[in-house]
Amino acid sequence: MNIKEIFDKAESGTLTFAQFEELSKADGAKFTDLSEGKYVSKAKYDDDIVSKDNSIAQLNDTIKQRDKDLSELQTKLNDAGTDATKLSELQTSFDSLQTKYAEATKAYQQQLEDQKYKFAVKEYANSLEFTSQAAKRDFIRAMNEEKLKMKGDALIGADDFKSVWSADNVDAFPVKQEAQPAETSNQGASAPKPQFVGTTPGAAPQKQPSLSEMMRAANEQSGASNF
Repeated sequence: MNIKEIFDKAESGTLTFAQFEELSKADGAKFTDLSEGKYVSKAKYDDDIVSKDNSIAQLNDTIKQRDKDLSELQTKLNDAGTDATKLSELQTSFDSLQTKYAEATKAYQQQLEDQKYKFAVKEYANSLEFTSQAAKRDFIRAMNEEKLKMKGDALIGADDFKSVWSADNVDAFPVKQEAQPAETSNQGASAPKPQFVGTTPGAAPQKQPSLSEMMRAANEQSGASNF
């Protein structure tokens, strides 16, 4: 089921997230975030592995049959005795079958090596983080074409290849942000120091009279008013 089919079931053509989730679960729909590289389900991945195993099994059966044919032809060759005509015909058949068998064996071995290499490339790509699925596909394609050497199941020079390839494809991998230095808690150390300035030039403030001076002035004013 796709998203359109889910919304077609909505009565008004609109859905809340809860309704969308409920309809999705009811119909067994599954969605995933392509940016996380989850573009193949586990079931499909398992089916792909089984398919490859079956292909290898069929190739093994084919080779066993050819071994049997060679053995039977060898027996007929021995039974022909000294019959020159039969010997000539059997020798021709034997040489032809032997050549065909050698070519089939070589092709079979090459197929196994190719499958082993492609699987190792996918495993290595899955260990990396890409900015998009397109970037990941381009990286896998380029690495498959490079045909790196292998040691056992491991690729030789995979990291070196990534460094060279990423230099020409700078947008393929996310750029990691450098951590910003933490701010110091003691802001006072860098804060400007207080400055002391002088008073504004002008008239000096008047001196306040004392209590005795105020009483004396009051008496003088009282005495002056009696005249």
